[in-house]
Amino acid sequence: MKRILITTALLAGVFSYAGGFRVSLQGVKQLAMAHTSAHTEDASIAFFNPAGISFIPNKLSVAVGGFGAISEVEYQSLETLQSYKTENPVGTPLYAAIAYKVTNNVSVGLSVTTPFGSTVKWADDWTGREVVQKMELKSFYFQPMVSYKFNDWASIGVSYIYAKGMVDWDKAVTNLGGTLNINDEKAKGSGFGVGFYLKPSSNLDLSIAYRSAVIMKAENGVATFTGVPEAVLTSPQLNVGADGQDAFTAELPLVDEYTIGLTYKITPKWLVSADFNYHGWERYSKLTLDFENAQVGNQADKTVLVSPKNFKNAKTFRIGTQYMLTDKLAGRLGYYFDESPYEDKYFIPETPSFDASVVTAGLGYKFGKLGVDLAAALSFPEARKVNNDYLSFRGQAKAKAMYLGLGFTYNAF
Repeated sequence: MKRILITTALLAGVFSYAGGFRVSLQGVKQLAMAHTSAHTEDASIAFFNPAGISFIPNKLSVAVGGFGAISEVEYQSLETLQSYKTENPVGTPLYAAIAYKVTNNVSVGLSVTTPFGSTVKWADDWTGREVVQKMELKSFYFQPMVSYKFNDWASIGVSYIYAKGMVDWDKAVTNLGGTLNINDEKAKGSGFGVGFYLKPSSNLDLSIAYRSAVIMKAENGVATFTGVPEAVLTSPQLNVGADGQDAFTAELPLVDEYTIGLTYKITPKWLVSADFNYHGWERYSKLTLDFENAQVGNQADKTVLVSPKNFKNAKTFRIGTQYMLTDKLAGRLGYYFDESPYEDKYFIPETPSFDASVVTAGLGYKFGKLGVDLAAALSFPEARKVNNDYLSFRGQAKAKAMYLGLGFTYNAF
């Protein structure tokens, strides 16, 4: 059986309207400051840069949190002028991290996050139903890590990434009179992270980090045709069993990311942070589906279906600030701009991506060793023209999104 290669450009949903499908929700405090990364007050630094755990002031630190993500995409067909809106459920990405200082120079940690995944749901009879009706992707990253502190101002860190995930994708196959579901609940993959963290002075933090791509391998996939007559299922033209099921394997590449972060403390109460992210999206140049038996492809081998995606590398620019309103209460603000990784002529409804400006805000309060953080973000995606000749998909698309977050930190000792 050949491999089925499904780029995550197709499988990801709409959490992140700009940069493809990367979900930038791994720290509530960080989100309030535009999701900037150069902060080492607690274990939440673990996801952003494993080297940063060396600079957490406490020997043991724990951070947990979650978000509510509310999103909607509207598409208007140029041919019929009819409009369609997604019916996405509220997304709930989560994160947890723990860091422990083994010695003065060696620290270990663990980060658990959901950096990719959500659900996009269109009406079953919408104009793009042949491409997608519903797409759900879930992924969990488990990152054990170790950091070594060279001296008072420099450290290095590495992490191993073990990822687990699932995909559940429905699309209409009108020519067969039914629908096709692609499903795998046991996808897994691995990768790594590496970073340097520098504190050349008490006022300045510099974070440099790289997180590799993760190749998710789905080895127990099932493709299910529903509503298709048995005579069609078993015919040589389709070549699927009477139960309507066909097996597949898959490799799902999740994007790599380069980050440079900077935090400068202007006064003892006021700091400013900035980040630059670079995402290697151009690896997602096409989508190839290779079924075991189903004859639904567009190549010489009719079990192979290939669609162009033509993603390009993209950047994100972030700036945030924090001001201590009292000794225990922090106020936070931020702004970031996220680029879409594809042009109008490659717009796809599975990952409806837009250039977006995002405004963020939040508060943090410390009850002794316990910290509570709140964050909110409002996204302003830029409307775009849709002109995908390959899919005969032309019109206009716009979107809106809002994120709310609640997080807790505990620096034990």
